[in-house]
Amino acid sequence: MNAATGRTLAGTQHIGQSIGKILNTPLGSRVMRRDFGSVIPALIDQPLTPATVLRLYSAAVVAIQQWEPRVKVGSVNRNIGKSGEFILDISLTRADTGESDVVQIPLGGGQ
Repeated sequence: MNAATGRTLAGTQHIGQSIGKILNTPLGSRVMRRDFGSVIPALIDQPLTPATVLRLYSAAVVAIQQWEPRVKVGSVNRNIGKSGEFILDISLTRADTGESDVVQIPLGGGQ
């Protein structure tokens, strides 16, 4: 189900929504799943140095590997949206179909 509209969501769109939820959820914030989420929310306000960008990429891959078994991550790149939001472009391969695709995940709660 689409979290914003309540309409049916399937395939890569559902996977992208799930990845967005994983990456934008701070570790320790879910009461019954303290280990769910990623460290990205703690990194998002850090200075945008090459080291911070590398940490963001690493945190994204680690969290996706742990919480989204339907995909394998190929690469992660940063992008700046039209209104200035920080976006991760994540290339992935679906485990069920073998299809490759790219999902764009806005960071910092801009979903």
